[in-house]
Amino acid sequence: MDLGPYLLFASLEGLVHAAVLSLIALGLSLVFGVMRIVNVAHGEFFMLGAILTWWVSNFVLGNPALGFLLALLIVPLLVGIIAMFSDLLILRHLKYDPEVTIIATIGILYIIQQFALMTFGPDARPVEQPFNIRLDLYWFGFSAYKFFVIFSAIVLLFSVWLVMVKTKFGLILRATQLDSEIAQAFGIPISTVYSLVFGVGAAIAAVGAVLIVPIQQAHYLMGGEPLLLAFIVVIIGGLGSLKGTVAAAILIGISDGIISVFFSPNLAKILATLLVVVVLLIRPNGLFGTIRT
Repeated sequence: MDLGPYLLFASLEGLVHAAVLSLIALGLSLVFGVMRIVNVAHGEFFMLGAILTWWVSNFVLGNPALGFLLALLIVPLLVGIIAMFSDLLILRHLKYDPEVTIIATIGILYIIQQFALMTFGPDARPVEQPFNIRLDLYWFGFSAYKFFVIFSAIVLLFSVWLVMVKTKFGLILRATQLDSEIAQAFGIPISTVYSLVFGVGAAIAAVGAVLIVPIQQAHYLMGGEPLLLAFIVVIIGGLGSLKGTVAAAILIGISDGIISVFFSPNLAKILATLLVVVVLLIRPNGLFGTIRT
């Protein structure tokens, strides 16, 4: 049996998974890198983005491309604003204490999850793909939309990198990440930066949700697995490291796709978890991470 086509198909599926996972993990890593808090509710912001994508796309009947474009423009903004209000109303009053904020974000997780359940119900919600073109690769067809997902993630990741290294806002973020007290002494409004970062992190995850919903239906419980995988990615790549996040997302995504196709999705998750243990034993800071003192 020729394994080439199977391996190609599994690798392409893994790249799609890696593209979305890199966006989710990037938002989580950005929040930790700048704010030094673990956002347990991050997966629910992803889920909220998926639910809102279904809701927004339903306003444009008969034209899935227009509905998708509208969701891509509106949903990340809505999710980002909701996350910023969560920071203003809850996290800021807790003074961003690392231990207390974990409990607080667990509370935010359940609030968002129950809101989605009460408002949209328990059923999975499908969203039609904006364009339905299949490309013939060897003996199987592969959706052109999935290539669009990969391309969109690359563009967004590159854009975030440009902002971080080429703009004044990126300089402020890097200064805050290195030493928030010295940054505040130089006049940087730390509380405002934290709110923006928390909102941007959630918005980036929401972009991933908008991209994946035409492939995977929206559901109020869909935030759990992406959160777990995002934690695996940022731990392997290094908390707060952009290049580490991308590298680990590609590693986990492609390996997950290949192992899921040839063996079992559960085995892929087990091996990814074992890889975290190995990385923590050999290099506790992650592959590209550093610990701030």
